[in-house]
Amino acid sequence: MRANRLPGRLEATSIALLCIALLAATPATAQKRGGTLRLYHNDNPPSTSLLEEATIASVTPFAAVFNNLVVFDPSKPHESLETVIPDLAESWSWDSTNTKLTFKLRQGVKWHDGKPFTARDVQCTWRMLIGKGDVADFHRNPRRVWYSKLQDVTVNGDYEATFELSEPQPSLPVLLASAFSAVYPCHVPQATMRTRPVGTGPFKFVEFKRGDSIRLLRNPDYWKKDRPYLDEITFRMIDSRATRMLAFATGDFDITFPSDVSVPLLKDMKARAPKAICEMITTGTQINLMVNRVNPPFDNPDIRKAMSLAIDRKAFNTILMEGLGLMGGAMLPKPVGEWGMPPEMVTSLTGYGPDREKNIAEAQAIMQKLGYNDANPLQIKIQTRNLPAYREPAVILTDQLKKIYIVGELDILDTPRWYAKLAKKDYTIGLNVTGVSVDDPDGNIVENYSCRSERNYTQ
Repeated sequence: MRANRLPGRLEATSIALLCIALLAATPATAQKRGGTLRLYHNDNPPSTSLLEEATIASVTPFAAVFNNLVVFDPSKPHESLETVIPDLAESWSWDSTNTKLTFKLRQGVKWHDGKPFTARDVQCTWRMLIGKGDVADFHRNPRRVWYSKLQDVTVNGDYEATFELSEPQPSLPVLLASAFSAVYPCHVPQATMRTRPVGTGPFKFVEFKRGDSIRLLRNPDYWKKDRPYLDEITFRMIDSRATRMLAFATGDFDITFPSDVSVPLLKDMKARAPKAICEMITTGTQINLMVNRVNPPFDNPDIRKAMSLAIDRKAFNTILMEGLGLMGGAMLPKPVGEWGMPPEMVTSLTGYGPDREKNIAEAQAIMQKLGYNDANPLQIKIQTRNLPAYREPAVILTDQLKKIYIVGELDILDTPRWYAKLAKKDYTIGLNVTGVSVDDPDGNIVENYSCRSERNYTQ
């Protein structure tokens, strides 16, 4: 493990608004069967395979195709071990050594192609994830490190599966509750799962027109009786946020995309759609600066320290979230997270202290000692993803780094290129927004900081 993955790290847990079109309905009619949920997508999903992707761009439209063994209770606002509830597993229990976790599985569940779901599907899924199964066409495995203690999954008949660990891992049920922990069918090739996924979930995949639309239809054989209520879910990809907001306001869509409506846009959204219900939520994401410490001159820790000192985190919070964001370290800050550092510890970190003039002066002194100044600035490219949640903080970062003689040029990449470059470490400086899929050190610290992790983009 490395002590600091992001030497110039800035952390602010984002706040955003989720808006829902107001419908004339009473509680009794709200659950009436039928209808289409119309959604837009602010991005182009790299594929339909949740196990191979590292982005919410795939999870948001395709999670409804799948089930997990367990999930977080959607009625609870805070996700933790205590809010894990059954999904494909009816119950689970640890053995006396806390190294074997056995799941009793639901019977009578069918895959969307009609084949029965059994314990062998659970075994195949996690053997594939730990590299013990047939992974010949499994392109990426971004969360393999979650299961570094998992030795095997054994089965006892068709409806019992046991996860066997090398040592106790209390967080395992939490990891399994993540939307990135879907159960896959043994009999469907991964090439198919990337384009036409087969699941056990409430909706069946119908079509994915890249860059255009996604369509899901109600699963009439869903194992939850009388669910889902909806007949169909549709997504339409729209690049421009202004166009997305206008389309929602004029009634083309029923819900805004998570994190798409920033706090500064609230007044405009209320004016455009006065009947919409808007709720401010934490996004579970962290804005951070990534530095590829292999590439000179950023292999020099002094430059990385200067960058951390130069970042005015309060300004990010004020401009992007009107001061409502939360400052923290690697883990989500309290109260939205369970593991966040206390405020006094956060302010003791390099660059997090309140004395901005002192921080900038120290950073300038470091850069001057290395030969940089106004007449001889350090020219760099700052790469980021082509979404407002990435571009807007990247602009602020570029402006702040000028104060310490670093002149940045933004290089905006679409989602497939962005993740491909990160996976290959093909960048020098990047502005990233990291989604905390599981608020637990095993799902965040290990995933983003471990030297064995595919998702540690700065190792």
